[in-house]
Amino acid sequence: QVQLVESGGGLVQAGGSLKLSCAASRRTFSTYAMGWFRQAPGKEREFVSAINWSGSQTRSADSVKGRFTSSRDNAKNTVYLQMNSLKPEDTAVYYCAARRSPYSLATMLLDDYAYWGQGTQVTVSS
Repeated sequence: QVQLVESGGGLVQAGGSLKLSCAASRRTFSTYAMGWFRQAPGKEREFVSAINWSGSQTRSADSVKGRFTSSRDNAKNTVYLQMNSLKPEDTAVYYCAARRSPYSLATMLLDDYAYWGQGTQVTVSS
């Protein structure tokens, strides 16, 4: 079992930046690909970004490419989502998630991820 705790959300003006963190409880965190997803009110949860276990592979949704970047520090059992040039449409609850099996690729599919954090709210004002 992996427990994930997100932090770093908040209120920011359009064009601003935020950096989300996701801390994992398990020592073997370093072997798991991690994903970031978001869910806006009245909408389905959607993929944002993902990173493989070593950090050598990342993927991002088209809507955030060039603005959001995933990274990780395995020594700290933490994955990050750097969000720049934020837009009002980025407003959502952001979740981090861990893939089911170790040494997996970073993928965009919600069902590939077995462990989820509680989410952190990001609000972008216009």
